[in-house]
Amino acid sequence: MDNWFITESVSRSAESETDRRRLAALVDPGMCKADPAGGGSPSDAAILNFALNLEYLEAEFYLRATTGSGLPDEMTTGTGERGEVSGGGSVNFSSKFVQRFAKEIASDEMQHVAFLRSALGSAAVARPAISLDASFTTAATAAGLIKQGESFDPYANDLNFLFAAFLFEDVGVSAFKGSAALLSNKTYLDAAAGLLATEAYHAGIVRSALYSVGLTDDTVFDSVQKLSDARNSLDGPADDDQGVGTAANPNFIPTDEHGMCYGRSAQSVLNIVYLSPTPAASGGFYPAGLNGEVVMSAGAA
Repeated sequence: MDNWFITESVSRSAESETDRRRLAALVDPGMCKADPAGGGSPSDAAILNFALNLEYLEAEFYLRATTGSGLPDEMTTGTGERGEVSGGGSVNFSSKFVQRFAKEIASDEMQHVAFLRSALGSAAVARPAISLDASFTTAATAAGLIKQGESFDPYANDLNFLFAAFLFEDVGVSAFKGSAALLSNKTYLDAAAGLLATEAYHAGIVRSALYSVGLTDDTVFDSVQKLSDARNSLDGPADDDQGVGTAANPNFIPTDEHGMCYGRSAQSVLNIVYLSPTPAASGGFYPAGLNGEVVMSAGAA
């Protein structure tokens, strides 16, 4: 029934035979290959599965912070090797505001996973192995938030949670912005636009919360900038990542010179989530790599 619905919906919106071939890739995982007509570019299914890998990470991070447990097992199966999640636990939030928007984001991310898995059908990838412990310590050390040999627990308190959320959210927005142009079917492009908008709301509220904390603890602005600089050092030569500014000069909305959201290629996103400035196929938050076709990062140079 699900496959019939997907077939009918996309067939009605398909603009070309290429669209219909990409639809077949969703219904039959054996056909989920790069489209020769597109010059070797990834299929729509490959792009959606790349997004699903990222949504698994965000859903697990927020669900564990707000509920103490992650996705149910039935939402983690699929093609490729299913991995376990290390780390994570309930945050003892001191701020009702942070706690309540964290719960809403957790619900959104879980719905994103469900939506993408439904859209992909039998082609959906399984949740890969995810690190929510050692990865954060590596990232915090590289950014200079902690000293070598110390550990960083994103679930220890509200501020650590916000730093960790900041590390994810801007990357999610730029990933959807960068991937949208690669989607050829307008049904999926519309869905990607909806996901991008939701992630942008998430990033905006996290950035605003950090700015608010910074008004009473100005060291927060420097810490956020360090995290932004660390992402910038990983994702390539472009200097586009941005912190939240200062108390006097806030930067709630990171945009380019045209007032628009900037995008990242999948390879640049992978450099960040693998925490590697050199080409890699695993590491950081994905110790065994992603599932699917889009798994190799580029080099920051």
